[in-house]
Amino acid sequence: CTHYLLMIVVAVNSTLLTINAGDYIFYTDWAWTSFTVFSISQTLMLCVGATYYLTFTGVPGTATYYGLIMTVYTWVAKGAWFSLGYPYDFIVTPVWLPSAMLLDLAYWATKKNKHSLILFGGVLVGMSLPLFNMVNLITVADPLETAFKYPRPTLPPYMTPIEPQVGKFYNSPVALGAGAGAVLAVTFTALGCKLNTW
Repeated sequence: CTHYLLMIVVAVNSTLLTINAGDYIFYTDWAWTSFTVFSISQTLMLCVGATYYLTFTGVPGTATYYGLIMTVYTWVAKGAWFSLGYPYDFIVTPVWLPSAMLLDLAYWATKKNKHSLILFGGVLVGMSLPLFNMVNLITVADPLETAFKYPRPTLPPYMTPIEPQVGKFYNSPVALGAGAGAVLAVTFTALGCKLNTW
């Protein structure tokens, strides 16, 4: 019962964390920095939750199922955004399924070897998710216009758009997110496995 309850809690919290995966669009001058941070946060919740679920059942395919749960929850939440007046094309595309599939593939291809899952699966998710997350930017019509047309009412003063901040974060968000994700996701995946050893 505790295991199933934890799965539900992790899935719900994963969704809550990733609900704002598109908020980097509002932070116009810090968009790429925010993109990188949000990519890593999504990697965290996907790796921990999906790996826990996968190693708990021991059945390849459950990581993808977990990603599907996150996707459905997110569509519901983004539907609420749409009802509040946000444009339909701003509803962020859930992109965890391909990365979750890679996690399942690593587990299946190595004959359910947990260490291979942690190393190979973690790296694959960490490197792929920022790439797939870029789909969110492609599917949103003119992020800059959207950001000013639909401002965040809760935008804190220190995030108010100022002069563009150009730096290494700004240059290649996908590369930075994939590089950091490839390292961090291994730890995240190991944590998901560790949760099953209580």
